[in-house]
Amino acid sequence: MSGIDPVTLTADLVRCPSVTPADAGALDILAQLLGDAGFDLAWADRGGIRNLFARWGAKGHAQTFGFNGHTDVVPIGNPDDWTMDPFGAEIKEGIMYGRGTTDMKSGVAAFAAAAIDFVKDTPPDGAIILAITGDEEADAIDGTTALLAYMDQENEAMDVCLVGEPTCPNQMGEMIKIGRRGSMTAFFTVTGTQGHSAYPHRANNPLPAIARLMDRLASHELDQGTDHFDASTLAVVTIDTGNPATNVIPAQCKATANIRFNDLHSGAALTEWMQGEVDAVATEFNVQIDMRVKISGESFITPPGGLSDLVSAAVQAETNIVPELSTSGGTSDARFVKHHCPVVEFGLVGQSMHQVDEHVTVAHIHQLKSIYSRILRDYFA
Repeated sequence: MSGIDPVTLTADLVRCPSVTPADAGALDILAQLLGDAGFDLAWADRGGIRNLFARWGAKGHAQTFGFNGHTDVVPIGNPDDWTMDPFGAEIKEGIMYGRGTTDMKSGVAAFAAAAIDFVKDTPPDGAIILAITGDEEADAIDGTTALLAYMDQENEAMDVCLVGEPTCPNQMGEMIKIGRRGSMTAFFTVTGTQGHSAYPHRANNPLPAIARLMDRLASHELDQGTDHFDASTLAVVTIDTGNPATNVIPAQCKATANIRFNDLHSGAALTEWMQGEVDAVATEFNVQIDMRVKISGESFITPPGGLSDLVSAAVQAETNIVPELSTSGGTSDARFVKHHCPVVEFGLVGQSMHQVDEHVTVAHIHQLKSIYSRILRDYFA
């Protein structure tokens, strides 16, 4: 393969133990390669997080293609559970092992290699932007949002953007993400009155109240799905009392629910609905219920059209597979980019991401670079 070898670059990045929020030199490797290739570089660091902005071509060009990705990775867990060095990038029988091989250092390596080779071989009449963060796997407060704030401040803009997250469930090329469900978590605290379990009339037990509230929330049908989204879901993920005694009615208990919602809802509207349920149960049981909500992202969709057609055609040409346009899965930084420009996601098979012995098929990394290269050629044709 000519030009930048995306497999070697992936290995170099994996050997940087960039467990979020640490960078461990990963972005420096990319900055060196991109700078040597003539990209203008800037650092959009914020909150102790390193974020790399790279642009080839004229600022503000009418045709500017963007890539977005991250180099931070989740923790490895118990190192004794790994059969391979989690930061060794060892290759065995055509498989590379290591934390971040799938999510998503291989994706970053593939689009960086594709962009560098493209501008060297066929300099386009346009611009290419790479926005790469070190803060995606944690709270993502100072990552892509900081890059977009920098771009807004400096009048930098992408016309379209491709996020290189792993998107394929089982087979390379089978899925493009054109949107994502919204995600939010609600934390509930129910306060009653502690007492002896033999004299429940002298206490006010918060447990029946929390059970009733969780049942009302979990049994409510939010919707039946939309044209591009599955039905929204609410999952009760924990109910906690912390009470070791069998003869004591506790004064307080807590619960948490997570909602993944489609484009029929907003975080604010769902919060209002839950508050209504909270108020009703609090009145019914004469307890105090406090609710705290964290909205990780709103639902969004880039309607099928020019950008998804561009990516789909390249995927089909390189894999002989017609990809499904999907909104499934969790959240990604596309939820921030969608405020800036149309965005889709395409990347590798994601089966092993965040798992012990995370791994990637080496041939898929080369294939992904070829897909990204074709996308660039077709976009600037």
